Amino acid sequence: MKQLSDLAFFSELLRHESLASAAMAFDVTPPAVSRRLAALEKRLGVRLLHRSTRRIGLSAEGERYLLEGSNILRQIDVLEATLRAGQDTPRGLLRVNASLGFGRKHVANVVSAYHAEFPAVEVILELTDHPIDLIEGGFDLSVRFGEPPDQRLIAQKLASNRRILCAAPSYLAAAAGELNTPADLTRHDCLVIRQENHTFNNWQLRSGKQETTVKVHGPVSSNDGDVSVQWALQGKGVLLRSEWDIQQELKTGALVRVLTDWAGAPADIFAVCPYANPMPAKTREFIRVTREVLASKAGFIV
Repeated sequence: MKQLSDLAFFSELLRHESLASAAMAFDVTPPAVSRRLAALEKRLGVRLLHRSTRRIGLSAEGERYLLEGSNILRQIDVLEATLRAGQDTPRGLLRVNASLGFGRKHVANVVSAYHAEFPAVEVILELTDHPIDLIEGGFDLSVRFGEPPDQRLIAQKLASNRRILCAAPSYLAAAAGELNTPADLTRHDCLVIRQENHTFNNWQLRSGKQETTVKVHGPVSSNDGDVSVQWALQGKGVLLRSEWDIQQELKTGALVRVLTDWAGAPADIFAVCPYANPMPAKTREFIRVTREVLASKAGFIV
């Protein structure tokens, strides 16, 4: 008889209506199956089956052994599949989605680094200005801000995303009014970014354990973050923007931080994937390379 564990033997046995039919499936004689079952019951000290010459039925103990044993067998299968997947070399097609701005500046570089390490994988990078349905779109992975609400997806954090308040020195020199507290923002021009027909003019700010929401306004707004950065550089107003996006401007002094004790509510960067257990090697390695690339860039905390 094939050397099955007792759990696997019992689970397989219950797939058949009788010991005789089980013996045929095992390619052994019915007495051999009976002896194996009797030895198992003797070891456990309970009767697992009510059996006749034609049919077998579960006892209460047998039902519990089958139910909990099946769960254990599934866990073993997952463990073994995970170990096998860990040995796989990434290959095939990998479809990745990311936002326009972040995708151009960073995910494109991730794809280049990934392809250099895994040339057997063909990568398709699709950039969109709003989150998409990964399952319906057939994507393996999306790099996005914030965890997804969809329970069919799994999310792994790639990096923290700190959003800070900044402005050009020319704006601060010409602006009327102080800028010492979040409430002062209501008296300043602020550069609002619109997305999906929603205006993000309610800025949620945090300082330690303090939280506040300020409704801001300004003379110009856009649905494109890069445009808003350009307006900030031109002295059009105060901007709330991710630190990674304005790192160079802060370094040169073209933009300076304001209200330095305050920052926007977290919008951390996640790799989001359709649920898969185990995760395909090509996807798992893309997440690893993404973390490594972001860790090498200023403005990211991985």
